[in-house]
Amino acid sequence: MGSTIGDVSPVQTENHPVAARPNIVLIVADDHGREAVGCYGNPTVRTPHIDQLATEGTRFSHAFCTTASCSPSRSVLLTGLHNHANGMYGLQHQEHHFSSFDTIRSLPVLLEQAGYRTARIGKLHVAPEQVYHFQRVLKAGGVNDPASIGRSPVEMARECYPFIDEKSDKPFFLYFATDDPHRSNTVAPDGSPIFDGSKPNLFGNRPGGYPQVGDHFYQPREVRVPAYLPDTKACRTELAQYYEAISRLDQGVGRLIDYLKDTGRYDNTVIVYLSDNGAPFPGSKTNLYEPGMRLPCIIKLPKPERPGFVQAAMISWADITPTLLDIADAQTTGAQQQGRSFKAIIEQEDVAGWDEVYGSHSLHEITMYYPMRVVRERRYKLIFNLAHSLPYPMALDLYQSFTWQDVIQTKQKQFGKRTIVAYLHRPRFELYDLQADPDEIHNLATNPAYRAKLTQMQAKLRRFQQQTQDPWIGK
Repeated sequence: MGSTIGDVSPVQTENHPVAARPNIVLIVADDHGREAVGCYGNPTVRTPHIDQLATEGTRFSHAFCTTASCSPSRSVLLTGLHNHANGMYGLQHQEHHFSSFDTIRSLPVLLEQAGYRTARIGKLHVAPEQVYHFQRVLKAGGVNDPASIGRSPVEMARECYPFIDEKSDKPFFLYFATDDPHRSNTVAPDGSPIFDGSKPNLFGNRPGGYPQVGDHFYQPREVRVPAYLPDTKACRTELAQYYEAISRLDQGVGRLIDYLKDTGRYDNTVIVYLSDNGAPFPGSKTNLYEPGMRLPCIIKLPKPERPGFVQAAMISWADITPTLLDIADAQTTGAQQQGRSFKAIIEQEDVAGWDEVYGSHSLHEITMYYPMRVVRERRYKLIFNLAHSLPYPMALDLYQSFTWQDVIQTKQKQFGKRTIVAYLHRPRFELYDLQADPDEIHNLATNPAYRAKLTQMQAKLRRFQQQTQDPWIGK
């Protein structure tokens, strides 16, 4: 059974004594692709503190978001329910205005009920507040706000110090969510974001930098251009800026870890590092191709038995809330989950039963209707494009990106390894052999030799939709 296909069911584990439970720090980066982390194989981008966390903890090699869109992905992270089940179908802010159902019980609420102190800092981007309630907001970050504290990760860590150091017999849950390395923007008089595609995006980088952040600059010639992107001057220039934002984010992670050590909390704290979705480039973010959904995930347990372990089990963001509740021994009767806990296998070799994950994307912006459902096995992957007769819609920040606009204005026909036509006009089903075709270029859905495999995976998706009460099951 896949990691996110279970029936919605109540959890009834009893709470254990407060003193025995660890603190929990959940670090959520914004648009940090797996291909831009040192410990995941990029030799150029400087992420020493994230890499050190992997050295001391467990690095997951097959971790996936379920939807490559900010608010929906965060809603899955914090509820254990797919976006089509929790109601956060698209972005939360401004005219998009999506919101989870009032009846949902989220991770911070459940941990508070179980005796945890809870606090958040930086980008939340989910609603309503009572569903995603934290006892303390150390400093809120605005969406698409150039002045948001989420762009200053070392300052974020400093704001967390009093909360971490507070004398209490209760463990704490800290949600640390940066704006980095999301694309940056200016703001129109009506409050809407402006992304200028006539020049490279700065990804929050600015002259003079940020408090206590040592800037790391990159030359376009240094960067690694992943296969899904075009190897152009425009793209390389943007990737160099993207790397700089990632290195700034890494320093915030390092400072936060320093404070956990300085206060004596580090050895009794679970630290999770992950990203809401893939990199903010076409072909990744808002897509359920591999760059959009296969992401970094590092977990450092209070007393790691196998530091530096690499876990190949396939997990998804629907599993994060069940796992953290399990680690805290803090599940609450009546909580509903569609993911499942992987606590028992974090440091375990050769695990069985963790060989597939499911994805569900509904919308991003309010105008971007393009529901997709995915089952991803070890070798094969099936994408079901429910609105395949429509052209694939592009997010504002991606369409207006210097990388995309350069390709369009120079009338190129390829974007990375895909044709632009294939990227914008997709078939009902896409079936890929990831072993032979890791870049997902050769669709096998109409190949008679793979008819049995297609039928098998279609049946899995249908079962997933039934068991998660997918409103789109009739489409």
